[in-house]
Amino acid sequence: MVIKVFVATSSGSIAIRKKQQEVVGFLEANKIDFKELDIAGDEDNRKWMRENVPGEKKPQNGIPLPPQIFNEEQYCGDFDSFFSAKEENIIYSFLGLAPPPGAKVAKLPEEASSLPNGDVAGEAQSAPEGTEKAEESGENETQKEDGEDGGNLPESQEENVDESTEEGAEGEAEEEGGEEEEAEKEEEPGEEEGEDS
Repeated sequence: MVIKVFVATSSGSIAIRKKQQEVVGFLEANKIDFKELDIAGDEDNRKWMRENVPGEKKPQNGIPLPPQIFNEEQYCGDFDSFFSAKEENIIYSFLGLAPPPGAKVAKLPEEASSLPNGDVAGEAQSAPEGTEKAEESGENETQKEDGEDGGNLPESQEENVDESTEEGAEGEAEEEGGEEEEAEKEEEPGEEEGEDS
């Protein structure tokens, strides 16, 4: 299998030249065998490329621009799809090649199976479920907002908090005093016993 990269060596467009250089440079750096085919100097290459780019992949004007990438006769994609595959680390799958031994390759997501009604399995969600989830998230947001305002109590509640804090402090002081009195009471019977013996 030979990767074919269709380029225009005498392109006047800087953007096209940069894209071509990026594709060719990447393939060379990763030691992927490919053949560079010039469409500017060879009418047969240009004609073959234009005829073999699928209709849905052609731009609106109908003339695909280089670089266009093929694996033998099979169309792989243009620069944009090449770039996406490179970013997602699925370049070997994109090119239709087996990854070299030891290469880290992300697996392509399995194509979603279509249901008879045209929906895609796994993505279909009934409207009521979606509405419930939206309502729940709305409630959560309201709770969060209430929680943020929780530090700002109305004045009447602040007074109650202050009063209960003061009462709590007085109660603790009374408890401590009570403990001391109990300790003294416990010692008294022991002293009396000591006197008896």
